[in-house]
Amino acid sequence: MINALYLLYQWIIFVPLLILATIWCTLTIIIGSTFGNNKFWGYYPGVIWGRFVCAVALLRIKVNRNKNLDKNRSYVFVANHQGAFDIFLIYGYLDHNFKWLMKQSLKKMPLVGFASAKAGHVFVDSTTRKGIVDTMRNTKNTLKDGMSTVVFPEGHRSPDGKMAEFKKGAFQTAVSLKLPIVPLTIDGAYKVLPIHSWRMNPAKIKLTFHDPIETANLKADDISDLIDKVYSIIESALPEENR
Repeated sequence: MINALYLLYQWIIFVPLLILATIWCTLTIIIGSTFGNNKFWGYYPGVIWGRFVCAVALLRIKVNRNKNLDKNRSYVFVANHQGAFDIFLIYGYLDHNFKWLMKQSLKKMPLVGFASAKAGHVFVDSTTRKGIVDTMRNTKNTLKDGMSTVVFPEGHRSPDGKMAEFKKGAFQTAVSLKLPIVPLTIDGAYKVLPIHSWRMNPAKIKLTFHDPIETANLKADDISDLIDKVYSIIESALPEENR
């Protein structure tokens, strides 16, 4: 009975509110970033959007923060990727101004792509050497003065909450720019909207912030060990059945 009621709620109330909230968020970012500072307008509408979507989805959010993080420092936040709602969770509850490193293909998405460009998110071009150089330059110019980024190094969502292999990109960026890495553990998001399903569940999601890992003294040869270390830290905060 409860599942049937939530299914009705999902399509009659949640989905229309999600669409309206997304339109409001993107238009606010576009207008605000056009006439104002995209450091503010590219971030705070997303915070409201993320928290609103989690609230109207009736999700229970628990955040374990870390006192060792400094809002005036730039970080590379590295998180496991459990589901579509990771985006809303990060926007709403990271509590640290950030820009995404986004695929070039997302630039073509109606409204969202234009809003992302206006917000100052970095579109990653790895197709040519010039594209790679331009991406690194844009990333370096963006990630400073407390501006951070969030990366899901698995590259895809988890069907069962277990972590897949990490790709090197986020770690190469952190080492190249000498930025600390902050591991994040997302637990429970895969239950909200399972892959290949349109049926949501009002699950509990826990977001855990781990201690930052300095990269200032690391070199390219250290990246493999760094990946293993971050992977183990993130996995340590997952339940036994998801390890």
